[in-house]
Amino acid sequence: MLQNTTLTQVSFLGLHGTLPLAVAMLIAMVSGILLTLVLGTARITQLRRLARPRRRHNR
Repeated sequence: MLQNTTLTQVSFLGLHGTLPLAVAMLIAMVSGILLTLVLGTARITQLRRLARPRRRHNR
């Protein structure tokens, strides 16, 4: 990270700015990890609900 201090222009969803390349890469990595965790958790929850045995109310 110490070697990638060159300022880089960043534009994303209408936001524009300049920051060091290392910081931009770190933000991209953390954002990707968080997105993967959120989507993965949602999918696992969905699959668990489908796999749960259905109980009958006619006893």
